[in-house]
Amino acid sequence: MRLSALSDQQLIKLYINGNEHALREVFDRHRDRLFTYLILLLKDRRLAEDLFQDTLVKVIETIRAQRYNEEGKFKPWMMRIAHNIVIDHFRQQQKMRMQHSTEEFDIFSVVDTGDPTREEEMILEQNHLELRKLVAMLPEDRREVILMRVYAKMPFKEIAWITNTNLNTAIGRMRRALSHLRELMEEHNVKLVA
Repeated sequence: MRLSALSDQQLIKLYINGNEHALREVFDRHRDRLFTYLILLLKDRRLAEDLFQDTLVKVIETIRAQRYNEEGKFKPWMMRIAHNIVIDHFRQQQKMRMQHSTEEFDIFSVVDTGDPTREEEMILEQNHLELRKLVAMLPEDRREVILMRVYAKMPFKEIAWITNTNLNTAIGRMRRALSHLRELMEEHNVKLVA
C-alpha cells in the first residue's frame, strides 16, 4: 500500500493503529505550508523552528490521547494549533517585555523604503516603535488580525480559517482594529512622520 495515495484521515487512522510512517507522510504533506506560515508570522527562523517542533509535538500528543476529531480537516486543525502556540508565545513575550524592554520582532519591518538615508531610517524606526506600542494596546483579537494581515500578508479567508471565524468577522476585526489604532494615535498624540 502506497501511503502517498491515502487521505490525511486514512493516514491518521493508520498511525493510531501503530503505523509511525503514516504520521510522517501526513507531516511531509503539510510541513512546508506550516513552516512558511510560522516564518512569515515570526520573522525569526530559529523561533519558527522551535514553534514548528512544538506544534508537531502538540499534534502527536493530541492524536495519541485520541482527542483528534476526524472532520477531514487535518491541515486546518494543525494550522490552528500552530496559531495558538504563536499566540501563547506572544503572550509570554508580552509579559517578559514588561520586565525587559527588548523588542524581538518588528511587526512593521515589512515596509520597503528602498535605500533610505540615516535620517529616513531613524524616522522609520521611530514610526515603527510608536506603531508597535499602539498595536500592543489593541485587544487580542484585533492585534492578531493585524499581525496576520499586515505582517504575515495572509488573505482574509485564511485569517478566518485560522481564527475559526467567518470571512466577514475577520474583515470586520481588521476594520475595527484599524479604527481603534487611529483612535489610539489621536489619544496618544502620535503623528507618523512621512
